[in-house]
Amino acid sequence: MGDMNTPLDSAKKTPTLNIALVTETYLPEVNGVAITLGRMVDGLLKRQHHIHLIRPRQSKQDTAAQTDNYCETLVSGMPIPGYPELKSGLPAKGKLLKLWQQQRPDIVHIATEGLLGWSAMSAARKLNIPVSTDFHTNFHSYTKHYGIGLLQQPIATYLRYFHNKTDCTLVPTTALQQQLEQEGYKNVIVVSRGVDATLFHPSKRSAELRATWGAQDNTPVVMLVSRIAAEKNLQLVIQTFDKMHAINPTAKLVMVGDGPARAALQSAHPHVLFVGMKTGDELAAHYASGDIFLYPSLTETYGNVTVEAMASGLATLAYDYAAARQHIRQEHNGLLAPFDDAASFTAIATGLVSDPERIQRLRTAARQTVESLTWDHIMQQMENVLINVVREQGERYVEPELAPAAD
Repeated sequence: MGDMNTPLDSAKKTPTLNIALVTETYLPEVNGVAITLGRMVDGLLKRQHHIHLIRPRQSKQDTAAQTDNYCETLVSGMPIPGYPELKSGLPAKGKLLKLWQQQRPDIVHIATEGLLGWSAMSAARKLNIPVSTDFHTNFHSYTKHYGIGLLQQPIATYLRYFHNKTDCTLVPTTALQQQLEQEGYKNVIVVSRGVDATLFHPSKRSAELRATWGAQDNTPVVMLVSRIAAEKNLQLVIQTFDKMHAINPTAKLVMVGDGPARAALQSAHPHVLFVGMKTGDELAAHYASGDIFLYPSLTETYGNVTVEAMASGLATLAYDYAAARQHIRQEHNGLLAPFDDAASFTAIATGLVSDPERIQRLRTAARQTVESLTWDHIMQQMENVLINVVREQGERYVEPELAPAAD
């Protein structure tokens, strides 16, 4: 565990932290939060920190992992409405208090803001332990897609209250930092996200896979990789592709992913290739075997798939915010449409489909852009933030028996 005898202000070497990481979702669940946290854990372990992950039990067969510097505690959970494959952790403040009194972490990092996250924040505050948080998901932006639009404001208020009770909130882009600060969030810090540029690589392109889609070498293949759900605005991709197809009848649309909207979309649009959820090398091959990547989502905090597509060498079109704004330079390494301007999104895409030289130019530049976005560099930023939070909250960094009594 973290060396309690090593002063954190020592300039001689980076201190080893004992980090309690609390999340409602984790690998092997497939979503942006789980995948990002998996990268974060790997990066922190490589830097010799100790991780204690607290998460809901994903299934009856789920067991807590334990290795030299990593262990898990599983708590009870319940399915999330609209996301039945995911669990929301139930309140667990008492359990966490007991756990952290016995084995005190240097810092608690909370990745999700549900009941489990609230319990973790409350327990950490009672024990006077520094707390950092991630802002991963615009839950308050999702409400209109699930028939609970009246809850948008209460959820936004809760999220701001939750994050402001902690020492800092980490966000992946400067634009999101500015947005949250305007909404009254305090201590918002930018820690970007990386991409596995070895896994996601143009060399994974497969003529055999393209052949299964009915695509020849010169066939423009339009890709989308996403959770197939209402909040991802996928109908726009299909409408856009239909206009692209009218210009180039050989074009194909391949949609990778699964979710509650898949069955209805697949039934209504039999000309679209729905290939299901893919992971690892299989996902990398699907990305690289396309030519154009369309991403119409309006609810991202970052959008990992945008940089994965760029790393895979795709001509990428997305709305001008989140990861796209951070990394795409218009007409140099990709294309940006004004936020929530469906007509512009479609017009840009249709102008691209019949221009193979432009597609190739954007593909080449996209790959070059992301080669510097390594997770190692990102995790150094993350490590620095966590160490600084512990240093700045030094008065809280005390042995359990010395912790002041809380109300």
